[in-house]
Amino acid sequence: MPRVRRRVLSDLHAPPERIRTVASRALGLSETTEGTTSVLTGHAPDEPSGRLALRVVLPETADGPTAVEMSTDLHVPYFQIVFIPVLWIMLRRYARYTVRRIQADLGEVVAPEPPKIGRLLGPAGFDDRQVALLATAAAIGAIVSFGAALSGQFSDPIGKTFHASDAALSTALAVTRIGALVALVASALSDRRGRRRLLAVSFIGVCIGNLGGALAPNLEIFAGAQLLTRAFVNATIVIAGVAVVEDAPEGARAYAATLFALASGAGYALSVILLPVADLAPWAWRGVFGLSAATIVLLPALMRTLPETRRYVALRARTDARAHLREVVNRAHRNRFLLLAGVAFLTSVFSAPSAQLTNRYLINVRGFDNTTVALLKATTNGFPGLVGVVLGGYLAERKGRRPVAAIALGLGSLLQIAFFLVGGVWLWALSAASIVAAGSATLAIGTLDAELFPTEIRGTSNGFLLVCGVVGSVCGLIIAGQLADPLGGLGRALALCGIAPFLAAIFLVPRLPEAAHRELDELSPSEFLAAHPPPLPE
Repeated sequence: MPRVRRRVLSDLHAPPERIRTVASRALGLSETTEGTTSVLTGHAPDEPSGRLALRVVLPETADGPTAVEMSTDLHVPYFQIVFIPVLWIMLRRYARYTVRRIQADLGEVVAPEPPKIGRLLGPAGFDDRQVALLATAAAIGAIVSFGAALSGQFSDPIGKTFHASDAALSTALAVTRIGALVALVASALSDRRGRRRLLAVSFIGVCIGNLGGALAPNLEIFAGAQLLTRAFVNATIVIAGVAVVEDAPEGARAYAATLFALASGAGYALSVILLPVADLAPWAWRGVFGLSAATIVLLPALMRTLPETRRYVALRARTDARAHLREVVNRAHRNRFLLLAGVAFLTSVFSAPSAQLTNRYLINVRGFDNTTVALLKATTNGFPGLVGVVLGGYLAERKGRRPVAAIALGLGSLLQIAFFLVGGVWLWALSAASIVAAGSATLAIGTLDAELFPTEIRGTSNGFLLVCGVVGSVCGLIIAGQLADPLGGLGRALALCGIAPFLAAIFLVPRLPEAAHRELDELSPSEFLAAHPPPLPE
């Protein structure tokens, strides 16, 4: 996609010499000549990203207006349409601010307060490489999240196609979690071969797995295909999540994780939007799986805009040594790994059966059809989920990851337990509230997962955390499936699983290190780089 240049123009009416003096002194602009015209150039004052270029064009006559031009050429692959309106608003704010700043120094107005930056543009400056990596990783996250969500969204028509009971379907979905072992290998390889290469391999694996799901003749083959899909979805999400946090500017790691989570949520939302397709015919769900498989045609374009992370490039430029698995649980990292592993296990005991079996619960217990389920999720998951992720990122960057994770996880667990125990209008309210809390908790915990380990084991450690989460998922799916009948319904069995993340919020999360307001290399210093310092200048 070509760069889109945006600019805003304003005029000042004052003697050119006075404006030249004020602009040079107050704004730090430097003067050049374009033909016979004097031009002062520099960056917008008090704008942290350094992306807004400022030009003050002095008139050739003493009574002419002085033109103030603000411009930027920010390019965001795949998401330009989202950022253009926000960028335009920011340009207008800074143009007005700059004009009033000059007017204040001329003694014409009171000095203005710096304008607020839109949350969507982040708290710190991203360079072109960082923007490209974040945007492309987010696009990959959206595509694979769509593919990952299909087995859960279409669990009821899939179960009916293969004549599967709650227990059989839950067991089949639990078996697919074994694919975490493949994801562990892929995540560990990303520490050895690079984030970019393993993202490409994992993306291909997701597409092949969902093609197998679309063509599966029975539940066993479907489960095998989904095992492959689940393995490479998990690997993609882990590696892409590591990459966006690893490459983000200091002070913007939670923000980068927020944008990645929002994009992944958009992929999930697409699966919800397509849910009514299941009502068209008993086999219609297969077409949606085929659509996910067809996204493989996008891979070449994605790879063209995806760079390797700078930290990984710096590590490999410094040393060819490779980390070993034992370094994940050595003395430096053992406590934080065990705490995060416990959080991953306990949260997944609830999140997996909730994600996979909620639609079946709503259809079989609450009498919904697929269209009504889609309406419920679009209404209570879409905008509330967006609010939760954005709020979580904002609070995690300013108040800290740990308090946000503990409060949001505990509150979200209680709200979602209540969702599975009540009916009527409360279903809608509790669903929305729990999604807000869950979005905030997931964002804060996911950021910590990447922040608390150094570059050489960041992929490997997150792969092991994934395995811990998958073990929790298997336990949760089996518990929910096997206890549905003894407890008198699927809702009570799912609610019972909700106790697990509540315990994690009380006993484990408060003991994690705080990562906010600390540089990544200070928080999780690279032992390899410490052993291979850069050469001293001659």
